[in-house]
Amino acid sequence: MEAMIVDLALILICAGVMTLIFKRLKQPLVLGYIVAGFLASPNMPYMPSVTDLDNVHLWSDIGVIFLLFALGLEFSFKKIMKMGSAPIIAAITIIFCMMVVGMVTGFLFGWRQMDCLFLGGMLAMSSTTIIFKAFDDMGLRQQQFSSMVLSVLIIEDILAIVLMVLLSTLAVSQQFEGGQMVTSIVKLVFFLVLWFVVGIYVIPLFLRRVRSLMSDETMLIVSLGLCFGMVVLAAAVGFSPAFGAFIMGSILAETIEAERIEHLVNPVKDLFGAIFFVSVGMMVDMALIVEYIVPILCIIAAIMIGQTVFSTGGFLLAGQSLKMSMQCSFSLTQIGEFAFILATLGTSLGVTSDFLYPIVVAVSVFTTFTTPYMIRLAVPAYNSLYRHLPRRWKSILDRYANGAPNVVGQENHWRAYLLEVGRVLLIYGVLCISIVVLMFKFVAPHVERLLPETWSNIVLAAFTVIMLSPFLRSLMMKKNHSDSFQILWSSNTFNRAPLIAVQLLRIFLGAGFLSYVMGHTVHWTGMLGIFVIIAIVFFIIMNRGLQRQSRHMEKTFTDNLNLRERQAAERAGRPKFAGRLMERDVHLSIFPVPVGIPWAGKSLSQLSFGRNYGVHIVAVLRGNQRLNIPSGNTIIMPGDRLQVIGSDEQITAFGRALEKLTEAASAAPVTDEEMMLRRMVIDFGSRFVGKNIQESGIRHDFHCLVVGLEEDGSESLVSPNPQTPFRVGDIIWVVGAEADLTALEHASHADSVTSGALPGLQ
Repeated sequence: MEAMIVDLALILICAGVMTLIFKRLKQPLVLGYIVAGFLASPNMPYMPSVTDLDNVHLWSDIGVIFLLFALGLEFSFKKIMKMGSAPIIAAITIIFCMMVVGMVTGFLFGWRQMDCLFLGGMLAMSSTTIIFKAFDDMGLRQQQFSSMVLSVLIIEDILAIVLMVLLSTLAVSQQFEGGQMVTSIVKLVFFLVLWFVVGIYVIPLFLRRVRSLMSDETMLIVSLGLCFGMVVLAAAVGFSPAFGAFIMGSILAETIEAERIEHLVNPVKDLFGAIFFVSVGMMVDMALIVEYIVPILCIIAAIMIGQTVFSTGGFLLAGQSLKMSMQCSFSLTQIGEFAFILATLGTSLGVTSDFLYPIVVAVSVFTTFTTPYMIRLAVPAYNSLYRHLPRRWKSILDRYANGAPNVVGQENHWRAYLLEVGRVLLIYGVLCISIVVLMFKFVAPHVERLLPETWSNIVLAAFTVIMLSPFLRSLMMKKNHSDSFQILWSSNTFNRAPLIAVQLLRIFLGAGFLSYVMGHTVHWTGMLGIFVIIAIVFFIIMNRGLQRQSRHMEKTFTDNLNLRERQAAERAGRPKFAGRLMERDVHLSIFPVPVGIPWAGKSLSQLSFGRNYGVHIVAVLRGNQRLNIPSGNTIIMPGDRLQVIGSDEQITAFGRALEKLTEAASAAPVTDEEMMLRRMVIDFGSRFVGKNIQESGIRHDFHCLVVGLEEDGSESLVSPNPQTPFRVGDIIWVVGAEADLTALEHASHADSVTSGALPGLQ
């Protein structure tokens, strides 16, 4: 048998056994996966071990892709932007401080400069996959602080790419290259804007067009195809494959199919995610841990202390409360997959020592183990610290946290206008550059092959200008009639000259794109080239068709971006208080109602969620419908999603109760009562004579179903009419469980009703 099959069988058997044990011990499953990996690794001599580690590493890479794809489906860029600057401030503070902690720790051991730099980069990034899995296993993804943590992790993943490029440059050149750093940042921003804008414009339209063809199987295949297509594209332009998966997840998160895709992808994600965590456990080598035990313990202490102190400070600086800051910081006390990537990078470039990789693996495994316990320790640590804080410090922290989200300075119309123009220049500039590159690199060779040189240059120039026209018009003219522009123009005459200057600069930028196209195709120079460019600019600005086309494209993009939220709130609208409540301890969360739990079929008044758990149901999401502010008579159905409001403690209690009911329902034995078909004859004295099916109570009282009727004197079997009364001599065919059929026979007059079972069916 193939070694790959044998290895996979061993991995899944070990993972299955350990997950059952850890589930029984009420511990996070991610810890069970790591133990399973250690048991199945070649470092464990007393157990069967995997033989082909390359295949295991390939599967684990796929697991990281699925985990980050699922993360993107839950936390889109739009959600991060709505959270404001807090995650950005916290992430930058954490990365800077932890890099300093890592470098200082390395210098104290006398390591080389490059070892210290790479160690600082490894300690700066917490593990997105480990925290995401820990929150999932511990039922904390509904809590308010988890959204902030995952937003910070997303920003860290984005900044990690820039950090990796910077360290690669330093490793090769042994000196800081500012130009390379700027180039990598520009490249990252360029592709982020391009992928997000094009993805939001194209993918929702595509999914709506083929929605009628999308079964669950087809939706799964299409979504995974989009995911891995972006993975390949991201790798081709120099980014990590996992980053591409995250980008596609964030794009699909803005579509109305996001929840369906997430539901379909979850089983695949769980499978390969388990293999990823098992592969982490396989890297544990007890001999190396013993050899480097002192550096390992010191680095672990540096992570624990550094993250809890500096991360708390970063979140406080971002305007969060002390409790939320400590909950967030205690969740970040680990290193993960990015540390492995950096360690591999340093080894492949030959700039780091051989001992660094095993140290990082041991530290990662240990901090992965401690992550769930650190998360649980956060609230007790906060309670202890808050009790000992001076009253003056408490007052300052409370005022800062409560006031930070609501501090609004005097409205600056210039700032608003320049931000609007900046967004326009960024988005449409990226699109224009992409079109020019696409035309010159992919279209130009085909045109040159089909036409003579002169005509090919003219055709290529004309075609490129046509493709650029709607985007150039938006780049030059969009937002020149916005509210900020109008206020600045009318409020002070001194504002008009700068406004005109900004507008002229935008027109010159558009003309610059046209000059580049003309200069690289038809090579028109001098007055002829200037005249042609001016004529094209004038035509683009004055053409009403281009104006309508530009507005239509922008409207389509905006509609696609907001479609999911608009459909979710179209019936009664989102509660206006939701934004303010998100800044307090009270917030909204959504829970699915699984099949088989006793809540299904009961009304909200019967369930009394408010009295039992302290939460209130603000909406019931049923398929594509949304029942806002449901009444007490609303019946909960299997498959519903309940939007509840409450504090972290109340929502956690509600989630745990739902989880216990789900586990009890899944553990309940399945009834083995088989349905049977029996023949019954209506005779004199039967209680059913003169009654129709509804009046007889056969269905309601005895849970049986009349499926056929042979009227007296007829040998044909007909479908029973519910309104036709039974007559003496009628023969009825009844379906039901054996016990119910027996009860039905006994209820009928024993002396007047004879029964027989259909041969072969009883």
